[in-house]
Amino acid sequence: MAKFYVESGTLRLIVDAADARRAALWAVHRSLEHILPNEEEELDVDNLPEVEPAGSMVLGDVIRLSERGFETQDTVEYETLNIVSEWSQLMMALSNMEHELRAA
Repeated sequence: MAKFYVESGTLRLIVDAADARRAALWAVHRSLEHILPNEEEELDVDNLPEVEPAGSMVLGDVIRLSERGFETQDTVEYETLNIVSEWSQLMMALSNMEHELRAA
């Protein structure tokens, strides 16, 4: 596996992955797992945090990945929305498989 330096908005993360797209998916997973409740957690709507101004968003419009380091010129770029959409589809597939296994 290769080491990728991932940057998007305020996110900076080093990820080991088979390729850049998988590293981007893992970075999205790591950033969203902190703000989305998992299935075991009850969502308490009365105690949701205040919405921060747009300047403090974690992910930017583009996810940049490099195997050489942060802030280098040789980056692979993905549109964040496309990666988040793909991540969401993967999470739905995993959730459906988990529900089917529990029902069996």
